[in-house]
Amino acid sequence: MIMKKFVLFIILIASTISGMPLKADDVTFNASAPPAVVIGSQFQLSFVVNVLNGTDLRLPPGLTDNFDLLIGPSPATSRSISVINGKSTSSVSTTYTCVMMPKKEGTFELEPATIKIGNSEYKSNKLTINVLPQDQTQQAQGGAVQQQSGSGAAASDTNNENIFMRMIVSDRSVYEQEGFLVTFKLYSLVDITAIDNAKFPEFEGFLAQDVELKEKQLVLENYNGRNYQTVVVKQTVLYPQRSGKIEIGKGMVRAVVRIRNQPRSRGFFDSFFDYREVAKELYSQPVTIDVKPLPSGKPASFSGAVGSYTMSSDINKTELKANEAVTIKLTIKGNGNIKLLKNPEVKFPNDIDVYDPKVNNNIQVSTAGASGTKTIEYMAIPRYAGDFEIPAVSFSYFDTKAGSYKTLSTEPFKLHVEKGEEGSDAPVISNFTNRENVKFLGKDIRYIKINNIHFVSGKEIFFGSFLYVMAYMMITILFIVFFIIYRKQVKENSNIALVRTKKANKTAVKRLKQAEKLLNNNKEEAFYEEVLRALWGYLGDKLNIPQSELTKENVAAELAGYGVDEALTEEFLDIINTCEFARYAPNKTSGAMDELFAETIDAIGKMENTIKK
Repeated sequence: MIMKKFVLFIILIASTISGMPLKADDVTFNASAPPAVVIGSQFQLSFVVNVLNGTDLRLPPGLTDNFDLLIGPSPATSRSISVINGKSTSSVSTTYTCVMMPKKEGTFELEPATIKIGNSEYKSNKLTINVLPQDQTQQAQGGAVQQQSGSGAAASDTNNENIFMRMIVSDRSVYEQEGFLVTFKLYSLVDITAIDNAKFPEFEGFLAQDVELKEKQLVLENYNGRNYQTVVVKQTVLYPQRSGKIEIGKGMVRAVVRIRNQPRSRGFFDSFFDYREVAKELYSQPVTIDVKPLPSGKPASFSGAVGSYTMSSDINKTELKANEAVTIKLTIKGNGNIKLLKNPEVKFPNDIDVYDPKVNNNIQVSTAGASGTKTIEYMAIPRYAGDFEIPAVSFSYFDTKAGSYKTLSTEPFKLHVEKGEEGSDAPVISNFTNRENVKFLGKDIRYIKINNIHFVSGKEIFFGSFLYVMAYMMITILFIVFFIIYRKQVKENSNIALVRTKKANKTAVKRLKQAEKLLNNNKEEAFYEEVLRALWGYLGDKLNIPQSELTKENVAAELAGYGVDEALTEEFLDIINTCEFARYAPNKTSGAMDELFAETIDAIGKMENTIKK
């Protein structure tokens, strides 16, 4: 009885709270509809507001010009309450549902709907609906109108017309370093229950930047006259690193589909269970990209930037004292190969000390390419008083839309430096965030020590003594030893392959340290990418294989030539495959990442003991 009273009390409190008006910032009014529908089929257009007292709902203007309103808007309210750790939360919402039917084919944008809550009016979000033509198969058969939830195909098998994968390339003729989008999309007329074991090309000759897919959603799409349920499996923005014809290899996914068995003479209710699941490997066709070289006439300040950019500059102060720091900040913003941009050169006068710049990247990758900002901070310290001028900074890029080079320039920076405080032993003043390399300038003349003075007799002559001869011989011997070591080092450094081989393990260790940081921060995708770069870099350096020829087959062949055990070779290739497929494998855990990291270190250690140069 007490428990029932407690529950009723909670419900009463929740009802009271839900009836209270929300603040303007807390009200949400959202519209939703399927992104694609078939002509002649019905679909639902819904508007949801998180209050109960909304009034005067107005549908998007012009809605009935392209769609018939069959039913609605019909309101429905819902309340929910939850008690977690003694803390109760409640929510309410009102959903207005409209049953619509498109009048014609095309892509239509719905304007926001409006609703009044109290004395305020709120607008919903805009929607875009693509109305597809009827499936050609149904038109030929004169069948019933296709429903939105299905493809209209009574397919009972998994042939290449009913389910397949395409590699869609946004542009097959691009300039060097010009980004383009590659999409791997699955098309199906049968029900898909799972997608796994994805294997995609290595994109040799390209810099690849993956587009993050928030969720895999089935969307209707008309292709070759058929209405397929489609899902995007992978999207990547590629930047070609060389000109010429470059082929993108085929991709593969394993799809599990549910299909009907052939009809048999069985009971009526057996038809509800007359399905089976079938797995099929789907391959996309390779695509060749024509990469054009950048035209001649490159400006002096061009360093490989391709895309569309703007540049702004800022200096923190123009009047300062000697030994104080000044910071010049350049901000480059735009879309293109922004991750590869080199820092523009800032020419400081000789009497100003300059330190390594601090670079901050804020870049996002979407279907439109990589875009964002790159901020470079240059810190300089004038050592003497006077008036100085820092010349204008120039930055050039190739504009792919205009097909020409463009140059951006800042204004010159003028500094007025006054004499610093005399006799001050204080450190250099700096407002720069990284002060590790800032020098301390003290006084030019130090006080002469006067304590613990030791005088040497003028009769003690060092020149010509036994100690002098021994010192002379030691210097000569050390010179000969250092000369021999130096010649040997020069000879070894001239052998680039040998240098790469010797530094392979050291370079891999540095990359694995970075991977360990990503592992500790639980950054799964970045962790696997860093481990993959460490392994490919190690194998390329150790086996002296050029980047363009670095494939699994070549690595396996080279390792066999060095007498490496097949088990160790398979261990390396398994780690590489795990990293490549990690983002598509479900339920990844930190334990799996820890295990993979340990396996990588162990495999490299075994390889170092096997191949010694």
